[in-house]
Amino acid sequence: MDSPVAQPLVTCSRRSERNSWLRCTLRRSQQEAVASSMMTATSDNFFNAYAIFLGASLAQMGFVTGLPQLFGAISQLLSVWLASHFSRRTFIVFCAAFQACVVLAMGALAAFGPEHAVWIFIALAVGYHGFINLIQPHWRAWMGSIVPERRRGTFFAARTRLTMGASLSVFFIGGGILTLTDSMQMAWLGFSLLFSIAAMGRFVSAWLLLQMHDPDPREPKQRGIFLQTIGHFREAWKDKVFRQYSLFVASMQGMVAISAPFFAVYMLEGLKFTYLEFVFASVASIATQFVTLRFWGRFSDQFGNRLVMIITSCMIPSLPLMWLFSDNYLYILAIQAFSGLAWSGFTLSTANYLYDIRPFRSDFATYAALQAALSAACVFVGAILGGTIASHAADFLVWSGWDSVLSSPIFVVFLVSTVLRALVTLWFIPRSVEPKLRPRPQLLQLIFRIRGFNAISGVSLDWLTVVKRRK
Repeated sequence: MDSPVAQPLVTCSRRSERNSWLRCTLRRSQQEAVASSMMTATSDNFFNAYAIFLGASLAQMGFVTGLPQLFGAISQLLSVWLASHFSRRTFIVFCAAFQACVVLAMGALAAFGPEHAVWIFIALAVGYHGFINLIQPHWRAWMGSIVPERRRGTFFAARTRLTMGASLSVFFIGGGILTLTDSMQMAWLGFSLLFSIAAMGRFVSAWLLLQMHDPDPREPKQRGIFLQTIGHFREAWKDKVFRQYSLFVASMQGMVAISAPFFAVYMLEGLKFTYLEFVFASVASIATQFVTLRFWGRFSDQFGNRLVMIITSCMIPSLPLMWLFSDNYLYILAIQAFSGLAWSGFTLSTANYLYDIRPFRSDFATYAALQAALSAACVFVGAILGGTIASHAADFLVWSGWDSVLSSPIFVVFLVSTVLRALVTLWFIPRSVEPKLRPRPQLLQLIFRIRGFNAISGVSLDWLTVVKRRK
């Protein structure tokens, strides 16, 4: 029988061992945030520019935006079933390594310039988004299980700062590399270097993930997971408020996707921006989003998320319309800053609104997954529609006689997107309700983390966990 002294010693030893692997894992996680940001900064902001360099047609630009999003949503639904056959850490590490290989192949594509390079790039982009969405649910569960509740706010706030700092640095460096190589008529070398750096970052990220400890290495196998998921979706869809909210958010994102691929086309081909000018124009939106995110958080706490959603959804339709009035660079920067203000409020309020409207004690993950899947489908449809409109816009301008009024066929896409965004807003406003406010953790600390950013469609927030607010 153990002595009275031995048992406390064993307990202390176990606690000391746990503290040791926890400190190491959390440190590795912060380092992994920096490494993976080298990749996400490239994918979030240079994919459209790369497709343009490869010679993508306007119709193909729609596929560049829409198809990866659609397959990404499908991958997230497959993720639970696939991961149940492997240990969680092994599954995440292998997906990250394969994703790095995909990014490396994108860099090789610029160097070798094969026939049908655009379609090969679209296929690689599908694989890239597929791996991200295979990883995401399990990374979220992993972090939720190892980060102590009392430290989650501090941990993810610090992780977000590292992620954004590294992403913006790579974004600026990438713009500088591309501008320099393009001036030497060697843009292919710039893109090869850029994607090689991104792949290196993801390989380092996979190695760091391998060094981390997972206290729950294997998730239990679940039979009939797809039928269960569909059943959960059907139950969630019966909620009228949730259904109208989901249709609104998904439709708005679909209408945004009509024009989203073509801002880069207009800046790089229409206005002849250098890649560095393109980066600065993008950063004007990104920086504004970060500056105003907390303002919108305080505003929504005081006046409710419904009001923020209405205000920002009335601002969003005007964004593509503003591009028609001037090509002055300072004016473009001002438009981008205004878009950052609108998107930060819209993204935050819709994320909080989803949490508030779900039935009490229901599975938040089901509601978030259903809304994300619906949005991905609408983004796909919107992007393909935008590519089709852009392909025929020049003929339409000549036929209608508007070619003397609209200087670029892309402006037709911007006008269509503006009108459809406004119609979605007008449909939602009379149907929106102010839900009963639930206690939420502090802004950007516990429920949501910043996953990435995009200069056109805003900061990406990813829910992580739900806990009680500290008094």
